[in-house]
Amino acid sequence: MTSRETARRRRTPFAVLGALALTLSTLTAPAYAEPDLPADGKGLSEAQLEAQAEGVSGIPGVDEISRSRNMVPVAHLDKQAPLSSTQTDIAFQGNYAFVGNYDGFVIYDIRNPRKPSIKSQVLCPGSQNDISVYGNLLFLSTDSSRSDNSCNSVSKPATEKSSWEGIKVFDITDKAAPKYVAAVETDCGSHTHTLVPGKNKKDVYLYISSYSPNSTFPDCQPPHDKISIVKVPLKAPAQAHLLKAPVLFPDGGNQGKPGTIETGYVVPTSGCHDITVYPQLDLAAGACMGDGVLWDISDRENLKEIHRVQDDKNFAFWHSATFNNNGTKVVFTDELGGGGAATCNEKIGPTRGANGIYDIVGKGKDRKLVFKSYFKIPRMQADTENCVAHNGSLIPVPGKDIMVQSWYQGGISVWDFTNSNKPREIGFFERGPMPNGGGGGTWSTYWYNGYIYSSEMGRGFDVIDMRDPRTFVAKFFRTDELNVQTQGNFYRG
Repeated sequence: MTSRETARRRRTPFAVLGALALTLSTLTAPAYAEPDLPADGKGLSEAQLEAQAEGVSGIPGVDEISRSRNMVPVAHLDKQAPLSSTQTDIAFQGNYAFVGNYDGFVIYDIRNPRKPSIKSQVLCPGSQNDISVYGNLLFLSTDSSRSDNSCNSVSKPATEKSSWEGIKVFDITDKAAPKYVAAVETDCGSHTHTLVPGKNKKDVYLYISSYSPNSTFPDCQPPHDKISIVKVPLKAPAQAHLLKAPVLFPDGGNQGKPGTIETGYVVPTSGCHDITVYPQLDLAAGACMGDGVLWDISDRENLKEIHRVQDDKNFAFWHSATFNNNGTKVVFTDELGGGGAATCNEKIGPTRGANGIYDIVGKGKDRKLVFKSYFKIPRMQADTENCVAHNGSLIPVPGKDIMVQSWYQGGISVWDFTNSNKPREIGFFERGPMPNGGGGGTWSTYWYNGYIYSSEMGRGFDVIDMRDPRTFVAKFFRTDELNVQTQGNFYRG
């Protein structure tokens, strides 16, 4: 959530609705008993126990749906040509959801979440196409070597100096016809980017995360222990430019550890995969391959490290980060196997390819990330199903830390980490294996204005209605804009 969004969001009288919702939650709580599950994720979750009581158990068949009773699918749209490639991340604004696709991006009209429709599609190939929006601007990451920065580009080897990768800017004033505005080249491309509002309200910054340098790539040279910062003047977005590329790991970061998915390994740090910011608190959390980092971003152009952690026993690849609403915790995800492997099975176990929950302890420059527990979906997946922790968001419930999250073919999981030591799953929705053992699943799953939206890599766009007293109050929260990697306080401006 951006600071601009905080100022613009429509407030609801939470003193009345919050009290009502919490009262209803208390009155109905016995139907959703909370067993003391171990923090390592072993045993059945509440959601599984409820599903089993209704005769739902085991791994669903190909394209079959398995879900807890509180997770009700209300809409699905298949992908449509010409965007037939992998669907990726989601951003929201007003009555629209913006979904990246390796072929470009889609704008969905979600005015009626039960009947979403495609407003427009923009063909602009480039892998990832990680996406964010701010006012009338849309930003799109390109992390594949292209012949030029246009939407008519073709693939070109990264070994050629003239190849292009980076960030593109579009004007989305007219949702039916977005306009290309500008592009900025960045070293090693833009795997993901994080939108950071400037304190002067005249500029936005994009923290560009990229990695995997190679000595044969002219524009992606090792050691690449840095990010790129792009500055975008809001009144003149065509003047977007690379401001600087600060080295964030002068010591080289985690040197890595060889191994396999089965034995364990650590990818050496050579950049970051994803950064989440909390502008109101001047904080950023970085998931940087072999390292998890907490930064001070009070100066948006100069990140200062507060604390850094490593987990060489269980984390292979620090993938993403999520603050809780109070900014006192960070959930880091581990993308064991790069998202293409089956890691949600008994062979891999409950602590690898999981989330790591860290409390932020201390004050100011003395703050530390303190590990508390792991969370991994307890539902075993088939050995053909790529499954690992992926993108998710908080559900705005006062006084609780509840998150909805994608797990590729592990589906959608809603889990509560209010008690950092005892996280537990309280809802799930998943489909069975892809036909012919193919890869796929849900890339990003976010809560927005009362519903859960999911970007299915191979299948398309899903809308889920979570009907549960524990998250009931969240249905009353409204915001005008949501970029999940740009967080803010749900209840205070």
